[in-house]
Amino acid sequence: MDTNGATTSSTAGGGSTSKSSSKKHSRKPVYSRFTQQELPACKPILTPGLVIATFTIIGIIFIPLGLVSLSASEKVVEIVDRYDESCVPSNYSNDKLKFIQNPSINKSCVRTLTVPKLMKSPVFIYYQLDNYYQNHRRYVKSRSDKQLRSVSDEKSTTDCSPEDKTVDGPIVPCGLVAWSLFNDTYWFSVNSKTIEVNKHDIAWKSDKEHKFGSNVYPKNFQSGGLIGGAKLNSSVPLSKQEDLMVWMRTAALPTFRKLYGKIEQDLQANEKIQVVIQNNYNTYSFSGKKKLVLSTTSWIGGKNDFLGIAYIIVGGLCLFLAVCFILLYVIKPRPLGDPSYLSWNRSPAGHPN
Repeated sequence: MDTNGATTSSTAGGGSTSKSSSKKHSRKPVYSRFTQQELPACKPILTPGLVIATFTIIGIIFIPLGLVSLSASEKVVEIVDRYDESCVPSNYSNDKLKFIQNPSINKSCVRTLTVPKLMKSPVFIYYQLDNYYQNHRRYVKSRSDKQLRSVSDEKSTTDCSPEDKTVDGPIVPCGLVAWSLFNDTYWFSVNSKTIEVNKHDIAWKSDKEHKFGSNVYPKNFQSGGLIGGAKLNSSVPLSKQEDLMVWMRTAALPTFRKLYGKIEQDLQANEKIQVVIQNNYNTYSFSGKKKLVLSTTSWIGGKNDFLGIAYIIVGGLCLFLAVCFILLYVIKPRPLGDPSYLSWNRSPAGHPN
């Protein structure tokens, strides 16, 4: 009797343990209104009236926005001059690469630009590069943000190869991005009077205050055997070298513009601007293009018709759909939620009801 009792007790205990273990390892989620998707939710019924009203409101809002954006874009005055081919002497027209790589040849070039309409100050000066892939993976990674920020990280050049160091020590700033710094220069004049170009505050404030250190100075930069682009003043900290900051903010597309400076005086209509260009930057080896751009701005920025056109197209399409739905609702109306349109309520083909 005692043995049976012990056996029974042991079995009962084992069953209790099994149930506890099963409950402990259960994957059933703890009940809550969130896990069971019982929270209050907006479940609008798309009635014909609601759909038509939505499309109409979108069209009424978008079309005026598009017209205003287009009007603002049209007020922007822009001069675009491609000079990479015109600034090559005729005797080098078939070998542009030889021209740009020969340091003994004078690279200066004079261009004349005509102001089409009054350009109110400030007039922004950009250089535009085409077919230039700053978004190439190896190119983008070839830099050291730590080195740019702090003098204590001067030797952080792991990602900068092959422009990481020279026999004299690490290169500051290192990497292909800094090494390929744009080095064409422009001088402007009107009626033999020089136009001053303001190159201050052309970089982002965050770059000047946080990304480029005030105690970091260029070191061993462009001192190797192969010079990539512009040189930097070794006595000026990187936080003051705004041309470098603008260039180091790499572009996402192969055609891009970067700010060169600002002209802080009005340019009158039909004025002739003499531009002396020092054509130094090599874009000929990869069939690139170089353009000089003078542009004013509006409340939406520079000249950009795409935004206005996109608003007008979307708004017009919405109004067109609203009209189509109205006609469909008037010509061929049907009750909301009519069960006769369900597939299982329709008669098979060839069989009358």
